[in-house]
Amino acid sequence: MARLSVLDLRGDRSDPRDRLPRPRTDLAAAREAVDATLGAVRDRGDAALRELTARFDGQDVDDLVVPREVLHESLERLDPRLRAALERSIAQVRWYHERCRPLDWEDHLDGVRMGVWHRPVSRAGVYVPGGKAVYPSTVIMTVVPAQVAGVDEIVLCTPPTGTGFTGITSGEHDGWPNRTILATAALLGVDRVVRVGGAQAVAAMAYGTDAVPACDMVVGPGNLYVSLAKQQLAAQGLIGIDGYAGPTEVAIVADHTADPRIVAADLVGQAEHDELVVALLITTEAALVDPVEAALEREVPRARHAERIETALRNQGTVALVDDLDQAVAVAEAFAAEHLEIHTEDAGKVAERVRYAGTTFIGPWTPVSVGDYGAGPNHTLPTSGTARFTGGLTTSSFLVPVNYVEYTEEQLRDFADAVGALAHSEDLPAHARAVDVRFEPPLAEDRSR
Repeated sequence: MARLSVLDLRGDRSDPRDRLPRPRTDLAAAREAVDATLGAVRDRGDAALRELTARFDGQDVDDLVVPREVLHESLERLDPRLRAALERSIAQVRWYHERCRPLDWEDHLDGVRMGVWHRPVSRAGVYVPGGKAVYPSTVIMTVVPAQVAGVDEIVLCTPPTGTGFTGITSGEHDGWPNRTILATAALLGVDRVVRVGGAQAVAAMAYGTDAVPACDMVVGPGNLYVSLAKQQLAAQGLIGIDGYAGPTEVAIVADHTADPRIVAADLVGQAEHDELVVALLITTEAALVDPVEAALEREVPRARHAERIETALRNQGTVALVDDLDQAVAVAEAFAAEHLEIHTEDAGKVAERVRYAGTTFIGPWTPVSVGDYGAGPNHTLPTSGTARFTGGLTTSSFLVPVNYVEYTEEQLRDFADAVGALAHSEDLPAHARAVDVRFEPPLAEDRSR
């Protein structure tokens, strides 16, 4: 049974964007639901958060803020092997994001002093999903760059979908978030953890409630409702956001050197996230399709989440056949994948040619998994083609660049004529007046004061 549809682009160099796979969603219905959620939280604060948590997560919660003792107990009971893995991931992600921090600069042009200061936002909200999977890695990816940027306070929201200390499949939810998420938050010293999820969490971080202080930035991945809530609240000027981080997607550029087992495993590895995952193979080799399908036939049934993988591959799994690597690069750019893998000869050179991707994973020894779990670059990345104009979460996401300039009297006098000419050309003479008045002697009444 073929799991991937075939899109034959050979001989066709037109823009392929409208033919490349994307998940189908009812945006109108989702926006209507998000509008209702945002209005409820704006108008009724914590009471709305409790009601929405009961409705969507099936949990009746009283105190929304997770107590410190629960955080500390989660860390104390964390499996030592898992803690070591988290600590290694934290160290590597911190190293990478320290190097991503933009530098202040100052210089002089014709003696005029100018430059840029980078100021951290005062309070950042981070969202950590808790639906089909558990994401302590997202705690690291959102909190660490905020800390590196120097943010004063970090608020973390995550739904109460934990099942105690015995694992994610151990039974009914107990009203607290997943204990590994809580342990990771404790390990990083997050200022406040709130057990609320979905669009209502984003609304709380934007508007502010008794339990959730209003934040300047809200970042982190989530479902369609979370992403739409972030976009709408950002459009209102209430929060800054990191971009559109919707359902996961992976594109693999492959030639005759690609190992079909690895290609199949990497498609499956991302498809287990969600039924809406896009898995795209862009290849110059039609002969690669059958071996990849055969490998999928072996891999998918043995996967823990085989059902959601089957759904994702059936609906969005696609092989794009291309004439050559030049066309493969063009198709990869048009898709602008969240995750882009390169399995070709001279993979590094091919990777450099693809201008747009959230993160590029170069060569057969660099699966997306290493990026997911802490190689260094962030795993909160743009999806749905938005990598064409924005990048992933990084230290600079939490920094506001503040431009500054300082003129002396002599320098302003030298520039005054140019300012005047431009001001009058735009019919804004008061702009010119603001310069000219500085060189006029004070009036008698002004001198008397």
